[in-house]
Amino acid sequence: MKTFLQGLISLSAIVLVQAAVADAKLDEQMTQLAYSNGCTMCHSLKSVPAGPAGMEPIAPSWQDIAEHYRGNPNARETLLKVVMGGGTVYGNHWENKVSGTVMPPNAILIKEADARKLVAWILGVKK
Repeated sequence: MKTFLQGLISLSAIVLVQAAVADAKLDEQMTQLAYSNGCTMCHSLKSVPAGPAGMEPIAPSWQDIAEHYRGNPNARETLLKVVMGGGTVYGNHWENKVSGTVMPPNAILIKEADARKLVAWILGVKK
């Protein structure tokens, strides 16, 4: 019985390490995808406070985006539409929270399949 429990504990540890490595690899891939498509020119991974002059960040962080859409069953399609087609902050949930006014359409920069992967990853970002 002791050997069985030791084996089970070892197996659990291996699975946890592999999951952590897989998560780190996915984070690296998605960060590179975002960078290569210009997303990081405006967006950051972590929430950032307003600057010294009180200016809000240009765009919401991926943490803020994930938090905003958490629990929304339409989040993936809604966010994909914004990524591919662009959007404005006027009259929506980001108004007065970011200093940028428009997200340009990205359909000419990123393939929809890649955008879907990126959106799924962004929605999984934790604070």
